[in-house]
Amino acid sequence: MVDYLPDDAPSTEALEVMEEEFTATIPNTNVLIQDVSIQEALQYKEDLASIDGVSDVVWLDDVIDTRIPLEMVDTDLTSSYYQDGHALFSLTIESGAEVEAVDSIYTLIGEENAASGEAVNTATSQNMAGTESFYAAALLIPIIIIILVLSTNSWAEPLFFLVAIGVSVLINLGTNIFLGEISFVTQSVAPILQLAVSLDYAIFLLHNFSDELKKGHSPEQAMANAMKSSFPVIFVSAVTTFFGFMSLMLMDFQIGADLGLNLVKGIVLSFISVVVLLPALTLYLYKWIEKTQHKSLIPSFSGVGGKILKFRVPALVLVFLLIVPSFLAQGSTSFIYGLGDLPETTRAGADAQLIEDTFGQSTPIVMLVPNDDVGVEEELVADLESLTNVDSVMSYTNMIGAAIPADFLDESITSEFQSENYSRIMVFTDAGVEGDIPFQLVEDVRNLASSYYGDAAYSLGESVTLYDMRETVTKDNQVVNIMTIVTIAIVLMITFRSLTIPIILLLTIQAAVWINLAIPYFTNDPLVFVGYLIVSTVQLAATIDYGILLMETYKHHRQTMPAYQAMKKALDEKIFSIIISASILSSVGFILWFTSSNPTVSSIGLLLGRGAALAFILVIAFLPAMLLLFDKWIKKTTHKPNFYEEE
Repeated sequence: MVDYLPDDAPSTEALEVMEEEFTATIPNTNVLIQDVSIQEALQYKEDLASIDGVSDVVWLDDVIDTRIPLEMVDTDLTSSYYQDGHALFSLTIESGAEVEAVDSIYTLIGEENAASGEAVNTATSQNMAGTESFYAAALLIPIIIIILVLSTNSWAEPLFFLVAIGVSVLINLGTNIFLGEISFVTQSVAPILQLAVSLDYAIFLLHNFSDELKKGHSPEQAMANAMKSSFPVIFVSAVTTFFGFMSLMLMDFQIGADLGLNLVKGIVLSFISVVVLLPALTLYLYKWIEKTQHKSLIPSFSGVGGKILKFRVPALVLVFLLIVPSFLAQGSTSFIYGLGDLPETTRAGADAQLIEDTFGQSTPIVMLVPNDDVGVEEELVADLESLTNVDSVMSYTNMIGAAIPADFLDESITSEFQSENYSRIMVFTDAGVEGDIPFQLVEDVRNLASSYYGDAAYSLGESVTLYDMRETVTKDNQVVNIMTIVTIAIVLMITFRSLTIPIILLLTIQAAVWINLAIPYFTNDPLVFVGYLIVSTVQLAATIDYGILLMETYKHHRQTMPAYQAMKKALDEKIFSIIISASILSSVGFILWFTSSNPTVSSIGLLLGRGAALAFILVIAFLPAMLLLFDKWIKKTTHKPNFYEEE
């Protein structure tokens, strides 16, 4: 995730400076070895340092002379590295080498010892991306087939759906080779999201094809008519989703561009597949459809529209009561800006808890300051040591001594703390990686350094990176949401040639988004912010299709009958297609939530599953009520509506 921060983020600039000035980097892994002597621990240190991908190992011998009896040394110096026979090592694993290095560490330390930290979480998440995507697909595809079998009158037809969309998913995955690399979050989420979102297009087309066949047309003529009648809805649905996903690419935090580009490619490929491959495939293999016909497994939805419309007033009242508190609540939800804590069912999660129970939390913040005044550095170190939640500080001035000139010492001794231009100060905190206290600590450390060195001081580390991530994605949230709404509104305005219809459609889906994102606030569950940001866009872009389908049908019938009858007929005709689309997207979300141990992917899944269900409820209950309530306004603000006039 650090790689996706913008180049001008303070921690990114600091990392570039440190890589130029120092060979040692920031520790990103802790390794706990239990029940070892000092000598045994030193041997483990050598073994850990020899692992490919491990660039640095820090332990007690870097702080004190381990030949001195520990009883004679201040426990504040030793307790972070060795206590009660347990040794805790701080390792730096190179970026890109996490998986292989962590596997080697596990082999070395065995099951009884533990490893945790940023690199371990990254390795675990990357390993989970492939296996858990497979598990999710293995669960999802049978469920989708069952839903599609229930929604069609042929055993073969669901296979056409999956082949048409499956081909586009595979092409999308294959074209990622031209990008060089993609995030494991994208790898976990994008293919399944593409499948779920774009199945709508195939459903709209083949349901229309089935309706045309019932009118007695030949398969070729029925398909031609179905393509003509369903193309506007499919095109508008694809375009609104396209621009919704394009908005993700405007994020400064580049995970948005990574996922957004994959989803945009997916939507384009799925659209082409549905309007080119699916009709050809259906007609070429139409005999299979005929031979595998079965009776409808779902009862008719005729008359359901009238029953739903009986609740239009309660639906209006309930949603209007919920909108404002939900909007306020979703903006006040607590967020996690990193990957989130891995569950204790994973080794990484269990190991992290064991290390915290044994040694407490220890998070390093690295300061880089000009090395031209040892006295100023000594004052800064003293101030840093006095900060609440700071356990210890390692610097040239307190580990070697401000009175000893660096020129008198061997470079191997000073290189950890001094380069040609900078001094390196390690601040170890016990406040955790992220949250109000760690982020306040980052601000305090930065402010202290600035008071001595101005803009010449740099800070970096996991807490610092997450702090910068919070600043970046908070701005991104506003940009992405505004651009998503504006672009979709423009598309809807052009499509329906109306000022009112886009507002009503967007209010319906946005209300579902706000209610969905407000639930974690009321249940006091923090949200992984990347998941929140993605879902707030994806839910709007993906579920607006339901409203478009119902609106297009209502507008068509409104030209030949009064508003109430037009809405009743539109619900009778299209509620089934909307149920199928929503149930597939909701299933995708809940399966991602159920199968993924990655907190980010799991969070996206839960929000998506719940969001699709809420969007469905609002589209069939709230949207019809709004359209009937504002029918006269819609007529006045729509270009040539040709609405039926009652005499």
